[in-house]
Amino acid sequence: MTIAALFLMLFGFIFMGMPIAIALGFSSVTTILLFSNDSLPSVALKLFEATSEHYTLLAIPFFILSSAFLSTGGVAKRLINFAIDSIGHVRGGLAMASVMACMLFAAVSGSSPATVAAIGTIVIAGMVRAGYPESFAAGVIANAGTLGILIPPSIVMLVYAAATEVSASRMFMAGFIPGLMMGGILMIAIYITARIKKLPAQPFPGFRQLAKSGSIAMGGLMLIVIVLGSIYGGIASPTEAAAVAAVYAYLVAVFGYRDIGPMKGILWRNQGESSGAAAIRNLFQMAIALPKSVTNPEVRKVVLDGSKVSLMLLFIIANAMLFAHVLTTERIPHTIAETIIQWGLPAWGFLIVVNILLLIAGNFMEPSAILLIMAPILFPIATQLGIDPIHLGIIMVVNMEIGMLTPPVGLNLFVTAGITGKNMVWVIKACLPWLSLLLFFLILITYIPQISLFLPELIDSMRGY
Repeated sequence: MTIAALFLMLFGFIFMGMPIAIALGFSSVTTILLFSNDSLPSVALKLFEATSEHYTLLAIPFFILSSAFLSTGGVAKRLINFAIDSIGHVRGGLAMASVMACMLFAAVSGSSPATVAAIGTIVIAGMVRAGYPESFAAGVIANAGTLGILIPPSIVMLVYAAATEVSASRMFMAGFIPGLMMGGILMIAIYITARIKKLPAQPFPGFRQLAKSGSIAMGGLMLIVIVLGSIYGGIASPTEAAAVAAVYAYLVAVFGYRDIGPMKGILWRNQGESSGAAAIRNLFQMAIALPKSVTNPEVRKVVLDGSKVSLMLLFIIANAMLFAHVLTTERIPHTIAETIIQWGLPAWGFLIVVNILLLIAGNFMEPSAILLIMAPILFPIATQLGIDPIHLGIIMVVNMEIGMLTPPVGLNLFVTAGITGKNMVWVIKACLPWLSLLLFFLILITYIPQISLFLPELIDSMRGY
């Protein structure tokens, strides 16, 4: 009766239009008051623990802030230029370069909608001008943008790690090869389509221009090296790496690229100025601008926007942790696990059920909320069936990618519709051909665990674990 009451209230509140965070908290408190022997003070205690004792969750505000600085600071444009110079000369290369730019930006943002917004705003119009069908361009970017939650560092992976208490570092390691693989699948599909439809190719700009665009984009690319290198190398935890990433993104946006802040528009080197004089002038200007940047309206707006997103996400997480607390105290996951074990369902059959449940949930809920609700239920069943928790996490993340593209709550669909100015039906039709690739990729990830586990196991063996 407790199980039925809890889930009926939750989904009833959601379908009534109540925000998911409030629906999670309200259904949990009501269940405690009416059906549970748990005390009401445990609600306040659990809400406090959810936001103060999960060290991994501290990485989320830092990654969101670094993403905000890089999205505002023009990093996306420089990554796109580098990607176009790299592979734009291949037939269909502009679309392939867009996928590559999404992969690179995903590795510095950790967010799928942010990736679509930052890259799509520039490249969709550029592809249309180059002769690509607009539906083709929109479908490619909407699907490639989902890599924002698969290629590490990923905010969704951090949420899964917090919900199940698995290693966030291992989750990041496990997502690296699948992310590259999915990007590669999209590029191969684009190349084949481009050959059939005779889509245009850009002229090769030459190795000098490629080196120049690569050096210009290096400010953003170095963030990938700093974050993933420090985590994979065992130098820093994801939370420590996220804090460094936030500071680095601020320095790059304000003092490196100078797209925002008090030094906006100031060149690193003026015409006719010697390199030594330019270096001295820049040091002097940065020393003056450093205190001003703290109060600069553009910088403050970026910090404020990042804070709003962080607070919204952490509020959802806190209420979801309370929901998970009710599940645990009432032994609901254990009851469900024992029931499924008694059915004699094999591991492969259980994974089919998992994928169906998550694909359905992805139509109606935001990825972080789905993980926080479903992970505490699915995790104990998976471990009893011998499924690796990291493998389960990557399966769930890929399902969340697909959820980004399925109506009525697919966030990437809304972002793409806003960029193109088209209605939702047009965007859905544009995404459908590419969505089949994601479903094929989900099957590969589900039934070939080594795609996800190879890199974590390799790095563990190198460390001597």
